[in-house]
Amino acid sequence: MIVDRLENADQYCDMHPAFAQAFAFLRRSDLAELSADRHDIDGDRLFCSISKGPGRPRSEANLEAHRKYIDIQYIIAGDEEMGWKPTADCYVVETPYDAEKDIEFFKEQPDSWNRVPPGSFAIFFPQDAHAPLVGIGEIHKVVLKIAVE
Repeated sequence: MIVDRLENADQYCDMHPAFAQAFAFLRRSDLAELSADRHDIDGDRLFCSISKGPGRPRSEANLEAHRKYIDIQYIIAGDEEMGWKPTADCYVVETPYDAEKDIEFFKEQPDSWNRVPPGSFAIFFPQDAHAPLVGIGEIHKVVLKIAVE
């Protein structure tokens, strides 16, 4: 897991061939005005979902993990906390892996919580189980999905 500010994103572009394109999308001047929906950037290889909704308490946030996609979660507005735990340390499955949706949920609690303020992003690789959308008030965010392969 990586948490950083968007102005530092270029230092992570060598980690995956699609990261430069993903971070360029986050720098769009109209990002905050895009509809809460899926937006294709490079088909199923790189796309995003934009959401705007209420945060939830830590007790309601389940750890989730993905196998086919890397998440870059960017906060446009609001203040979010994201839980983290190595996927390898998650043993109690709440919802089995759904290959079509590329998601599984675990019953364990995160090992750590990280504040991700507006203008910041978190990168979650398949080895990173994460519990997003924790906060008070509305959270407006972008979740970029980058195909691992």
